[in-house]
Amino acid sequence: MCGIVAALAKRNVVPVLLEGLNKLEYRGYDSAGLAYLTEDNSLARLRSVGRVAELAAQAAGKGAAQGIAHTRWATHGVPSERNAHPHISAGLAVVHNGIIENYAEIKQELTGLGYVFTSDTDTEVIAHLVHHLLQSTPDLFEAVRKATARFIGAYAIAVIHEGEQRIVVARHGAPLLLGIGTDGNYAASDASALLQVTRKMVYLEDGDIAEIRQDQVRIVRPDGSAVTRPVHESSLSADAVELGNFRHYMQKEIFEQPQALANTLEMVGGSQTIQPQIFGADASALFARAKSVLILACGTSFHSGLVARYWIEQLVGIPCSVEVASEYRYRMSVHDPEQLVVAISQSGETADTLAAVRYAKERGQHMTLAICNVAESAIVRECALRFLTRAGPEIGVASTKAFTTQLAGLALLTLALAKQQGKLSVQDEQNHLNALRHLPVAVQKVLALEPEIEAWAQHFANKHHALFLGRGHHYPIAMEGALKLKEISYIHAEAYAAGELKHGPLALVDRDMPVISVAPNDMLLEKLKSNLQEVKARGGQLYVFADGDSEVPESEGVHIIRLPEHYGLLSPVLHVVPLQLLSYHVALVKGTDVDKPRNLAKSVTVE
Repeated sequence: MCGIVAALAKRNVVPVLLEGLNKLEYRGYDSAGLAYLTEDNSLARLRSVGRVAELAAQAAGKGAAQGIAHTRWATHGVPSERNAHPHISAGLAVVHNGIIENYAEIKQELTGLGYVFTSDTDTEVIAHLVHHLLQSTPDLFEAVRKATARFIGAYAIAVIHEGEQRIVVARHGAPLLLGIGTDGNYAASDASALLQVTRKMVYLEDGDIAEIRQDQVRIVRPDGSAVTRPVHESSLSADAVELGNFRHYMQKEIFEQPQALANTLEMVGGSQTIQPQIFGADASALFARAKSVLILACGTSFHSGLVARYWIEQLVGIPCSVEVASEYRYRMSVHDPEQLVVAISQSGETADTLAAVRYAKERGQHMTLAICNVAESAIVRECALRFLTRAGPEIGVASTKAFTTQLAGLALLTLALAKQQGKLSVQDEQNHLNALRHLPVAVQKVLALEPEIEAWAQHFANKHHALFLGRGHHYPIAMEGALKLKEISYIHAEAYAAGELKHGPLALVDRDMPVISVAPNDMLLEKLKSNLQEVKARGGQLYVFADGDSEVPESEGVHIIRLPEHYGLLSPVLHVVPLQLLSYHVALVKGTDVDKPRNLAKSVTVE
């Protein structure tokens, strides 16, 4: 979603703002802009449609000690220069991430007061409302505080005003943090944007309003009371967000998965037992109480939850349901205070997932657990328990290492629940721990298949549709493979449980419809072979990722790539990797924008 950078320092901050926007490109955007104060303290603005590089060309040679910048992902109004941020009201400029749900009401009021709107956005009401409040409250900080009290919805905003040596920022429901530097102070949507100038970060809470000056910051709550937030030393490495020798971030992140998994599983690396406390001090008590599990997630995270449902019901023996967060939060469901609610999100700021957790808590479900990649995110703070996946920054919009580390965290959760409820023998515990320790090595072996997968990608050059098949806990992996292909290659792809072929999808199969199947050597393999024969008999072209001992023969129209080893319960982690690589190389063949696919955003912080 949209990205914000703000800076006030004893240096030219225009390059800092532009570099910050470059680091936020992964969030997805269609236009960019910046506003700054010139030497005579007047306001200047630059905006462009397209990539940050186009904005940088406009900004060449510009200098300022204070400014705000933005990448926009269109919600209200088409991508265009007139809708790009910053938005201005007289000498005041605003950038905004989120949605002001009651903007129409405020806009009508402001129009009646004589304000003229020049964009189709909800953001412009922020600029005009703050400007209007300045007439009766001649203090920028107080005007912003009063304006935010009017807003319904989600927002992170940064405001500058000509003649003022300060920036005012505020957040509610959208991420925003402060950067404390030696030569000035900063704000951004993501720590990665500020690593160039500081590692000291202050994470704002919902409702916080902050004033940034060159030598200090202050934070207040909505009622005006002062508050202190802790300063965190960011553990992110600047190298972690550099491309290095890879062609794209997605490729880099696929190959980072062995290390990301090793980092995520570090706490069990030398352990002889699964300790529930890795999920929080109260985990033992809550896990023992849990009579069922509810998983809330969106997109790729939803698919990881679907895999976990198989694991939890098989090993723990309690019911597990998985809900799309945007659906769950708006339906009347049956709430159970003894149900463990698990929220899964890469960013921890996914608006629908956060709202779904709050919805569950409002109805008495306080046994909550976050599985997330960002320690200071809203979802982590909202939940009673937490497990941090250690994937590191994920820049490519199509999630890869975040997904596999989520699966690793969910596998640990399954084992911890099973142990706490007396369903895990000592020998089984040891076997599972050994498998988890070996997982990074097993994934590394799968990555060695890239040349074979790259050769397959050529077969997809002129394809417009694809079908993915899987059975059991590999059915969600087929779903994830279909999602990856459609996200970055724009090939329409659907996933089905293979047993459903005869119930409709078989009508689509012909020589122009490639069928990709996951074929591990498990109890459903023979059933799957029958399904594959149904495809072959109708002239379909099969692309099968099989285990080395799956005994699926290669023949005319049946292409096989064999994974090095069968991995039992954790097989979904291995089998998703070649599907990621296939999607990546098909996208290269198709010539699409791999890291920044059209119409999509990395962190979905609005509904």
